[in-house]
Amino acid sequence: MANNKKQVNEELGSYVQETLQLEPERITKLPEQTDFYKVPRRFGSIPVDDLPLGCDKKEQYYKIYPRISLPFQKVERISFGHPDLEPNRLFFGDNLHVMRMLPSESIDLIYIDPPFFSGRNYNVIFGDANEVRSFTDIWEDGMPGYLMWLNARLLEMKRLLKPTGSIYVHLDWHAAHYVKVEMDKIFGYDNFLNEIVWCYSIGGKSKDKFGRKHDNILWYRKSSSHKFNPDGAKIPRKPKSHMKLLTDPEGRQYQQKTDAKTGKLYKYYVDEGKVAEDYWTDIETLNYEDAERIGYPTQKPYRLLERIINSSSDSGDIVADFFSGGGTTATVAQRLGMRWICCDISRIAVAITADRVTNIAMQTNNREKQAVQQTIVPISDISIEYWGIYEIPSLTKLNDDEFRHFVVSAYNGRPASADDDVHGYKEGIPLYVGSSSQDLPITKDQVIDFAKTVRTKKGKNHGIMLAWAFAPSAQTAAAKLEEEKGVSVEFVKISLVPIESEDFRKHITGKHKEYSDLLVFILPPEVRFKSKRTASLTYEFDISESTSINIGGKIINAQWDFDFKGKFISTQGYSFIRGDKNLPKLSVTYAFPTAGIKKIACKVQDDKGGERTEIIELEVK
Repeated sequence: MANNKKQVNEELGSYVQETLQLEPERITKLPEQTDFYKVPRRFGSIPVDDLPLGCDKKEQYYKIYPRISLPFQKVERISFGHPDLEPNRLFFGDNLHVMRMLPSESIDLIYIDPPFFSGRNYNVIFGDANEVRSFTDIWEDGMPGYLMWLNARLLEMKRLLKPTGSIYVHLDWHAAHYVKVEMDKIFGYDNFLNEIVWCYSIGGKSKDKFGRKHDNILWYRKSSSHKFNPDGAKIPRKPKSHMKLLTDPEGRQYQQKTDAKTGKLYKYYVDEGKVAEDYWTDIETLNYEDAERIGYPTQKPYRLLERIINSSSDSGDIVADFFSGGGTTATVAQRLGMRWICCDISRIAVAITADRVTNIAMQTNNREKQAVQQTIVPISDISIEYWGIYEIPSLTKLNDDEFRHFVVSAYNGRPASADDDVHGYKEGIPLYVGSSSQDLPITKDQVIDFAKTVRTKKGKNHGIMLAWAFAPSAQTAAAKLEEEKGVSVEFVKISLVPIESEDFRKHITGKHKEYSDLLVFILPPEVRFKSKRTASLTYEFDISESTSINIGGKIINAQWDFDFKGKFISTQGYSFIRGDKNLPKLSVTYAFPTAGIKKIACKVQDDKGGERTEIIELEVK
């Protein structure tokens, strides 16, 4: 048993990630820019603030957003046949806290497309309760509140970047100029590389002003040794009208000019292209007919991310997006053979990202199988992990050591290394963790045995038991132990703390009013699946009677795979389906290409983060 525990503590099992204990709270170094932020004394020493808005000189953003440590719960691992490779990681949770759990200088390139400062309704895309709550908080205090919310995250991103790393922040006219001022303070004015103006022709029409048809992408490096690959940023070269178009003996077209000062001849070959300028007019935003479109309004095209990733990272680098949305960054990184980390506060966004990346990974695997006889290019698995919102069924599948380690860590305790009877300590108090099964409550005998164990610990007269539930006899036993206070010198108090109780969560909820929804446990929805044949090869599928069994929850999305083969991959157009008033469509019609026995999978999400996949077999006629 002791050896098993030692192994779990070293590896943290299959589900609880090592990052919980990686490093203590770190203060990110801010650039010294005294010349740039000089106090203008000739105007009477008017103060100049060289710190990002809301940043405390000593505590930075830990003062307004206190640090909390919770474990990651690995809910699913999508395997592509290479379990020994480090998996790509997809997180469901608040990105600030997720980033604080990750090691410094571990990421090569970050691209983020954060909520624009353009209104609550525009940014609430998926309808998750967590998404709605988060985006409401962003605008609570106007632009300053928005900037402090974003600054805290940008500072963590700087910490995560390697010295050669860089970051792209995608914005629009609402806040781009404000955010640049803040990023100058966080990354350094001299580390600003470009403001990329991404121009497009769709949308932006106006009758009382010039049409707004561009976004702003701010690109900063962490240090002077950033990466830039010109070949990854090339666009087709358009022949210049004032220069003659020539053809060389090999049939290649080019133009040439002679430098007036040096007399040097320069040739410009049309097929070689040129490095893009800082205004991009050759990548169109997605229209509603685009094949890559999955159904939500702020989706970015593949080509945009391909240019960013190709130009600012090398093969094998780690690319991150902490506002993952529909997963374009992860999908493009997967296509380009990069490793990636992504995060979103919406469970639907996480599901859609996993769906798109799985599809790309399977396509890549199949192409390699066809191109090289039975040779598969190693593809990393996808690890889907929760932080702060935990799925009960996955926890109940953990073995005893994994479950104990998870519960003690979530309770802000220190897991014990070898003691079979004490599973951890919190502020010196011994902890005991019950079974991972919800059908096995703590019993009277366990309370008595633990009390005896606590008595053997020098100077201890208090123990805490953590479990899903406690039998009435256990509660009686704990009460009788309490009665010994003042009577017996061997008095031991045993506190019984249910895992889903406020007592279990108070070390989190007591730190900040906005943390009240962290450390919660959720259940998958109950899926009620109906199907009926409406025409030859055509069927209607309905899950509208499905229900969320989380308090106050409701079903808000369904994904459909009408050719399920072991890994869920949504059928094109059936990943994020919305009807009137952006409400989810829970009844769909599908025409199968052929008759026969089919496996149909439906993945359903509720607005609390619960998810369930239902699979049926159907004889299509």
